Order: sequence, then C-alpha cells, then structure tokens
Amino acid sequence: MIKRKAEVRLSKLAEQFPAVLILGPRQCGKTTLARHCVRGQYFDLEKPSDAQIFSDDIEFALRRFPGSVIIDEAQVIPAIFPVLRALIDESRHKYGRFFLLGSVSPELIKGISESLAGRVGILDLTGFLFGEVAELRNVELVSLWLRGGFPDAFLIRDMEKWQAWQENYVRTFIERDVVRHGLKISSLEMRRFMGMLAHCHGGILNASSLGRSLGASYHTVQHVLDVLEGYFLIRRLTPYHVNLGKRLVKAPKIYLRDSGILHYLLGVGDPEQLLQSPARGNSFEGFMIEQIASLETIQHPGSRLYYFRTHAGAEIDLIVERGARRIGYEFKCAYSATGRDWAHLKAGVAEGVIHQGVLVYLGEKTFSVSDTISVVPAGSFLLDETEKQR
Repeated sequence: MIKRKAEVRLSKLAEQFPAVLILGPRQCGKTTLARHCVRGQYFDLEKPSDAQIFSDDIEFALRRFPGSVIIDEAQVIPAIFPVLRALIDESRHKYGRFFLLGSVSPELIKGISESLAGRVGILDLTGFLFGEVAELRNVELVSLWLRGGFPDAFLIRDMEKWQAWQENYVRTFIERDVVRHGLKISSLEMRRFMGMLAHCHGGILNASSLGRSLGASYHTVQHVLDVLEGYFLIRRLTPYHVNLGKRLVKAPKIYLRDSGILHYLLGVGDPEQLLQSPARGNSFEGFMIEQIASLETIQHPGSRLYYFRTHAGAEIDLIVERGARRIGYEFKCAYSATGRDWAHLKAGVAEGVIHQGVLVYLGEKTFSVSDTISVVPAGSFLLDETEKQR
C-alpha cells in the first residue's frame, strides 16, 4: 500500500473530534485510507447487507459497536445523522468514534450541517501526491501528470487498460451520480459538456458561452458546474481582488481537477503526445495547482487559493493566502526559464499583491532571482513541500 500523507491529518482530527468526515471523489482511496488507519467496524451503506443492519433500529445497531465505526456513503440513510448526534453528545469527549466517508452530495452536506456541526472534523482527500508515489516507486513527475492521481488509474501500466478505466469512470459518473440530481441535460449532453470543459481547462469561465454551445441556459450550466464541483471533478479558481487602481478580471478560471481525466477527454495517451499537445501548458498548470492545493489542505487547512489577472494581461497563476501572507506561483511547462517568466511575480511583489513569488518549471536547476523570487523544478518543489509535513 502507498502511504498517504493525509494519514497525519486524519490522526489529528480523530484526536480532536468525535466524528471525522473524509470527503473526496470516487476511487481516490477514502475507504483504503480509513480501513488502514482506523481499527473498527466498516459498513458500506450502498451494500444492501450492510444497510440492512441499520434499517430497523439505527441506535441499537450503533450501540453494538463500542469501538470506532466506519460508515461509507452515510447519506444513503439520512436518519443516521440525528442518531449520531445523540450518541456523540452522550460522550462528547470520546474522540475518533465515528468515521464517515463520501463524496459531496446535498444529502450528506445537509445531514452534517443540521446534525453534526461542531462535532465533526473534515478531511479532504485527493488523488496521489507526487511525494507519495515518488518515494515508493521512483516515479517521474510526468508519469503522475499523464495518468492522473486516482490510485487504480495510476497503477495501471498498460495504456489501453488505462483508457478503459477512464472511460468506465466517466461513464459511471454520468449514468449513476449525475442522474440523481435531476439535471436538465441528457447523458449524451453531459458527456459533450465534459469534453467542452476539457478544452476550456485553465481558461476564464464563460458560462453563457458554454450554455450557447450546449443549447442550455446559463442557469442550467451553473447548476451542472455546481454538481461537478461537488463531486470534486472540477475546480473554479476565484480571482484575487485588490484595490490597485487597475481593471481586474473577476470571473473564475475553470480546471478539471484530475489530469488523467483531462488527458483522456483530450485524447492524450502517452508522454510524447502530452509534451506535444497544445494543451500541455494549461494541463501542467492545473496539475500543479491541484498538487499544491492538496498539500495546503494537509499542512495549512485554512489557506485560500486564488489567481490574479488584470485586463492589461498581467497574471499570477496561483496565489496561496495563508492568513496575512500571500505566495504567488507561476507555472511554466518548459525546461528553461528567463526573466520574462517571472516578470509578473516581480510586479506582484512590488505592488503588494503577493509577498513571495515562485516560478515552477520542468528544468533541473533551483536558483533565486531576488530575496522574494525563486525558480524551482516542479519535482523537487513538490518533494520539498511534502517533506515539510514530517
């Protein structure tokens, strides 16, 4: 088993809260993480034989297990949340008692917010981090970037089987999960929409334009985006606003969060195709943003993520705000870097938008441009950031 960096965060939450909620996309390893780290009974409520245990008397069933209980897809039985609240309040300082797993869904969020607010710690789990797979398998960065972070997809060595896995994942999501939300588009239209998002990856979101291309209303597109974001499939990166006397872009940028799904939808299937693809720059940017976002979730849970762009064209790909401190990142999918590549970072520091700037590229040398600007190789950067968790 590949050791996950989220294990440390999970242990800390279990020492502080009676219940812990592990959120993440399907197949990202939530169940594996919970069963590896938690000694207790496991139940998947989408499995009829497990759901039957709780169907008649939820309280009686939960009281039978004095130790920790792992409940997967808890939203299948909404009545379980008030019972969990009552049992937690009986022994408020009995921490790490219940572990709930699931993707974001209206039923799950409603159950948590109405019954377990203040009683549950939340861990967001993503696909593999580079620091997790590099340690065990001596994997190059481009391999994770190409295949994506879902464990099953990453570990497949045959590309035809990788493509079959991606197709099954996308199709299952469309035909199983999306249909639950009563969206006003068909499965075929949803597939087209995801392909459209792949080609918009890394660009400014224009929901009206997407709606016209799809033949759907602006509100329908926004609803679909909300669902996709809730299932951790897309990220809408909001702009950072600061009063500089300049006209700033205020629309979010759109990304498919898993690079493997992105490449599958774009028809990219091997490292050579990836590095020759016209989408490689935006793909690399999105991959690095997700890696950094995942690390921030573990190391600095309160961090906020933004991008910055003026109408004149000045841009910072990612701003990580940790309290009062802001770090800006530029990503360059190339093996060399010049002054033009970090010019926007220097301007951002000079104007007070950021306090520190980092240019991340595919080269091999690390060097400082100034006291506040540095240039680092992508692989080394991610390994160093992972090492800070120890």
